[in-house]
Amino acid sequence: MAESTVYDAVILGAGSGGYATALRAAQLGLNVALIEDDKVGGTCLHRGCIPTKAMLHSAEIADQIRDSGKYGVRSALEGVDINAVNTFKQGVIDRLYKGLQGLVSSRGVHLIQGHGEVVSSTQVKVGDQLIQGRHLVLGTGSYARSLPGLAVEGRVMTSDQALALDWVPSNPVVLGGGVIGLEFASLWTSFGAKVNIVEALDHLAPNEDLAVSKLLERSFRKRGIGFSLGVKVAEVTQDERQVTVRLENGERLGGDVLLVAVGRGPNTAGIGLEAVGVEMDRGFVTTDPELRTNVGGVWAVGDIVPGLQLAHRGFAQGIAVAERIAGQRPAPLIESGIPRVTYCEPEIASVGLTEEAAKAEHGQDAVETVEYNLAGNGKSQVLGTQGFVKLVRLAGGPVLGVHMVGTRIGELVGEAQLIVNWEAYPQDVAELIHAHPTQDEAIGEAFLALAGKPLHAHA
Repeated sequence: MAESTVYDAVILGAGSGGYATALRAAQLGLNVALIEDDKVGGTCLHRGCIPTKAMLHSAEIADQIRDSGKYGVRSALEGVDINAVNTFKQGVIDRLYKGLQGLVSSRGVHLIQGHGEVVSSTQVKVGDQLIQGRHLVLGTGSYARSLPGLAVEGRVMTSDQALALDWVPSNPVVLGGGVIGLEFASLWTSFGAKVNIVEALDHLAPNEDLAVSKLLERSFRKRGIGFSLGVKVAEVTQDERQVTVRLENGERLGGDVLLVAVGRGPNTAGIGLEAVGVEMDRGFVTTDPELRTNVGGVWAVGDIVPGLQLAHRGFAQGIAVAERIAGQRPAPLIESGIPRVTYCEPEIASVGLTEEAAKAEHGQDAVETVEYNLAGNGKSQVLGTQGFVKLVRLAGGPVLGVHMVGTRIGELVGEAQLIVNWEAYPQDVAELIHAHPTQDEAIGEAFLALAGKPLHAHA
């Protein structure tokens, strides 16, 4: 049975990219249908960003109690009640989910529950309904990948199953030293586990600036987290009690679980894209810089578009697509200008080009860098964190990248992204006043140094 309404925009997928498109389009007066076969909010809200950060907050509290004596507070960590942690986590999710449902309803977005399949550039089939729209926006998100031949079952799991555990692993093996692997390794360590990470590339956090990766590795060693770098997995076996990982160098790692954190794949199978001729590359939907696909009237946002798989990237893309459908002309997003945070301990935050990428793009002699060590920052001393703020600039020109590592350092990435995206010069930022005592002063001090007038740093 076909619906008679022809919507201005039909959006397939209600994750960060999809619901942002829907809310902004409705705000601009468009008639919007939003199709979702699970829950509004997608992976980020229900199985990704929010639940992991809730658990990481519990992990931070466990560390604070464990270390409280050195701050003059007598306390003892009696243990971690994972069921209570999960209750706290679910409460956060439920409150945000309820609020998001209210937003979608109050904006007049027509939410259609069910699996959508594209049947033409203007039609999506949901059960026996045919939903028609002048524009179609694809925002079906991503799934947790595994390695070829490695089945996710039993003691082998992805973040989806790890978030649902009602017990804390005692000696997990984490396959992958990227964002997801680092965050789980960090929180499980805080909960008392002995963690080992296997990363095929040469460093943990391999997409970050090399200086950041090296400090993180030192910090993880200090926390007792083991890791094997530059080596691949040869074989995984398991029984009722443990999983064994054999590496290509012959090393064997045993653990009670194996977390597979090797990236996320695009959710584009089984939704009819091939039938209507949408161009794809290894399952990802290819678009132009304004997020148009090769099929007229069809757009794509979020994790299915090649690039950074971040909720806030999809959110920003959704807003931009809604505005373009409504006749506006927002500037295309610059991928390197999207802020990135990894919420392990210590945190990593970055925006813009790494030193290596900047030199590759502009030349070895055309790039200047400076590092400001958090040892000189008062608030960081109070928090007891090590780390730094590293700046990368074009010689005689604007700042190209800001890279930071340290406890709670992710909170500084907002100012960092303004600096990079507005192409600020060091002297511009050096003139700004940063409140004392805050970690934000570290950005100010770094820019004083880069502008040639270091104060709380050695020249």
